[in-house]
Amino acid sequence: MADIKDIYKNRIRAQLMSQAGSRGMTYKRLYSLCKGRKPSADSFAKAIAEMKREGIIFEDKNGIVLCEAAGLVHATVLRINKTFGFIADDEGREIFVPGKFLLGAMPGDSVMAKLLPQRGENPEGQIVSVTEEGFSEFVGVAEKINGRLFIMPDNIAKEPLEISEMNVPVKEGDKVLAEISCRGEKHSEHRVRVTDVFGSSEKASSSADAILRINGIETEFPSEVLDEARHAEHTGIPDGEIMKRLDLRDKIIFTIDGADTKDIDDAVSIEKTSDGWELGVHIADVSFYVRPGTALDYDAMLRGTSVYYANKVVPMLPKELSNGICSLNPNEDRLAFSCIMKIDGEGQLVSYKFSKSVICSRVKGVYSEINILLDCIKNGREVPAEIAEKYDGLTESILLMDELSAILTANKLHRGAPQIDSPECKLIIDENDVCVDVKKRERGRSELIIEEFMLMANTSAAKLAKERGIPFVYRVHEDPAPEKIQELVETVSQMGVTVPNFSSVKPKHLAEILEKTKNSPLAPMINNMVLRSMAKAKYSEEPLGHFGLVLADYSHFTSPIRRYPDLAIHRILTDLCYNKQSEKYMVKRYAAFASEAAKTSSECELTAMRVERDCEDCYIAEYMSAHLGESFEGTISSVQEYGFFVELPNTVEGLVRIESLTGGPYDFDGKFAFTKFGKSVYRVGDKVKVICAAANVSSGQVEFSVEE
Repeated sequence: MADIKDIYKNRIRAQLMSQAGSRGMTYKRLYSLCKGRKPSADSFAKAIAEMKREGIIFEDKNGIVLCEAAGLVHATVLRINKTFGFIADDEGREIFVPGKFLLGAMPGDSVMAKLLPQRGENPEGQIVSVTEEGFSEFVGVAEKINGRLFIMPDNIAKEPLEISEMNVPVKEGDKVLAEISCRGEKHSEHRVRVTDVFGSSEKASSSADAILRINGIETEFPSEVLDEARHAEHTGIPDGEIMKRLDLRDKIIFTIDGADTKDIDDAVSIEKTSDGWELGVHIADVSFYVRPGTALDYDAMLRGTSVYYANKVVPMLPKELSNGICSLNPNEDRLAFSCIMKIDGEGQLVSYKFSKSVICSRVKGVYSEINILLDCIKNGREVPAEIAEKYDGLTESILLMDELSAILTANKLHRGAPQIDSPECKLIIDENDVCVDVKKRERGRSELIIEEFMLMANTSAAKLAKERGIPFVYRVHEDPAPEKIQELVETVSQMGVTVPNFSSVKPKHLAEILEKTKNSPLAPMINNMVLRSMAKAKYSEEPLGHFGLVLADYSHFTSPIRRYPDLAIHRILTDLCYNKQSEKYMVKRYAAFASEAAKTSSECELTAMRVERDCEDCYIAEYMSAHLGESFEGTISSVQEYGFFVELPNTVEGLVRIESLTGGPYDFDGKFAFTKFGKSVYRVGDKVKVICAAANVSSGQVEFSVEE
């Protein structure tokens, strides 16, 4: 027999559809129409409350109305900034909400919203009701106003919020974690409870800790995860396991990484053949130690990826694995999953084989050292003694690798892959955990060698999965949205760049735009514009191809220590190649797993990228706070209606606010310049001398003023 509450829900819907339309109906009138022969006010009230939570009905001063009739959508608040926010409807579509229409909503809240005329890239909306409050944590800085402490949020409000209680001692200037204790109808009216303190907001490390916490990045592992990791480390390589594997310990195999890298998950080998090369990419066999159904595996999937910032890492796996038994440390036997590839003289992949193996890396190669070695050999200079000694016996292999990678790079350019130059910075952190310098990270030949070899192994893994028709986690990069390409073409044309003719965009078209402008002052902006015009790469169980690399088949196979999708496909390929399972078995066992791994890994990757960027900004601001008032020469990298950004040679970027400019008024042309009397005065690509005017470590914001 149907529950009386469910009966009321059906009656409510029917009455609102037939009599209320989009006008609404009073609670009393609706109850009168719905109560039937055996009225129950309590069941009716429960039905109304449940339908509100489910986003079926909405109630305001005009009464109760069906959401679909009123044009309302049910949504979840994704993120909040000081002046705007984003919500996602039940179909996952992101909707932009101006700050005045947020109604005090917080991330995680369930809301009802109505759509507004779209003005930007995203649909625009207005929150009309918060139907269910989520957990409302945020971070901010303790400020003293008229002798009383308030919390200035990093994101959710422009005004300081009143403290209702403090669970921990707080002093002025502290970076804190807080939660809403009493809600208002605006963010500025919320009252808060302080729950944790991270330290001084003038320390980048304190702000980084806060960023990790608010984004759910756990720095500690659960005890059961640590227990399993320690057991795996203690077990090492079980007796008899080597006998089951391809033994490659006599081969010249070594790793190439940054000097500070401790989680080494890839090694390489190469041999010249009669018609090309045999390239080996040997990846730590993490899947041997992280088995399905274990606490280790569950925790790794939740984390999705390691998070790297400044000189720190929050690993996906405990250090007993990531830096220990799974790390391909030199002169130690390690279990690996090897991809052995035959490549012809033109750099084309002829064949590949995946094998469980055991290896022993000859040396921990370092990018900078191998770059010096190659540079010296090519230019006829003597290799420094310490480098020559370290790489004794490996030089021939390194030269072969350089030769092959150059061909592979040329092939990538021939395919038309856009060469986007996104400069990265290297933060120099002292013994007090303070950022004392920021340098542009340089990429040499050895970095390109490893990049090209990993691409080959990743492609081979995807090809195998696609050919066999098994469930898999692919790395995909879909075609750009036509409207974004149209905007790119229009803007670039206005900047005086000749755009190739095309009806549908191909990677080579974007590559041509980048090539034409690579030595131009406009290059940084063009790079950013091309990057923004393209879709975001993600993980998918479908082989959709990779637009940016111009590859039909691509996956991530080479970093299972720090990326869960790589670990996932190792597990799948183990059953296929090592246990010789049938395709039917593979589909039954791994279809749901591949889909879930792709979805969660994509979400975790976006969070990690945002966290790494935000933490890096705090450290950069910490460095610049020691250089207030100093002069720098930089390049205008982008222009907005509120000011323009200047990038220094070391990659530090700061904002010059329009109100700080003298000799105005200035007009924004809507694209890339401030004009005065119709002539460009400050334009993207212009060199400009600036003074560091402000550096807020807590927010990670740097501001410049133009040097007069």
